[in-house]
Amino acid sequence: MSIDAAPDREPGINGLLWARNRDDIPLEPQAWNKVLETLLSHRSVRAYDSRPLPAGTLELLIAAAQSASSSSNLQTWSVVAVEDEQRRARLSELAGNQKFISRAPLFLVWLADLSRIQHLADERQLKLEGLEFLETLLLAIIDAALAAQNAVVALESFGLGSVYVGAIRNKPEQVAAELNLPPQVFPAFGLSIGYPDPAVPTAIKPRLERKSVLHREQYSPAPHSEAILRYDEKLSDFQRERGMDVIGWTGRTIPRLKNSQSLAGRDRMREALANLGFVLR
Repeated sequence: MSIDAAPDREPGINGLLWARNRDDIPLEPQAWNKVLETLLSHRSVRAYDSRPLPAGTLELLIAAAQSASSSSNLQTWSVVAVEDEQRRARLSELAGNQKFISRAPLFLVWLADLSRIQHLADERQLKLEGLEFLETLLLAIIDAALAAQNAVVALESFGLGSVYVGAIRNKPEQVAAELNLPPQVFPAFGLSIGYPDPAVPTAIKPRLERKSVLHREQYSPAPHSEAILRYDEKLSDFQRERGMDVIGWTGRTIPRLKNSQSLAGRDRMREALANLGFVLR
């Protein structure tokens, strides 16, 4: 993947580190390699060109995903690869009419999958009480996220782009029906994949300052106001450079979580999970 130089910065380690946090805090790591370059170059890609993915790409991504850690090796995740254009279009509508889903050559729906282990229990006429606890569902969602992130690093390493789609949870029962999911399988999130359209450039979005997320030994209760104010300014600069609406981080975050309507249907997740066959204790 090509690396865009940050404004007034050279590409490479210094430019990438600056772009991620937009600060001038000295950081001279003794180790540096192509893996770190790929990780720090990450950006969301929602516009794709018309090139199909090379043969074997999907299988490579799944191999990378399966190389991620899995709690107790339970492997409580699965993924549905959606290449059919009409199905991608329907999933696009279910995910809030996000058109890039239907335009990407590949859409992966990552699943928290307890049905496989339930099948083992059913074959042996056993009741696995542990499947009924929230902890087990959390385990499955975490496993799916770890697997998906491995796939993202892999696809970016050979020039593809992607974007996660949390809105697949807006209407989980309808998504489950579209994908023919059995009980105890939850569509956790989607991932749209394709070659980035060179006519729609992307850039590294700055994140919160490191000291806002990095705590040493114990959580620091220090006030966040000044750091957030600085981040609002940095993100506003980024939005201005990209020709986006300038709302900063606070202007985006507060409305996103203001009330149940802000959750775009996900406020009824407990009900949806029950409908999908989960018994949560």
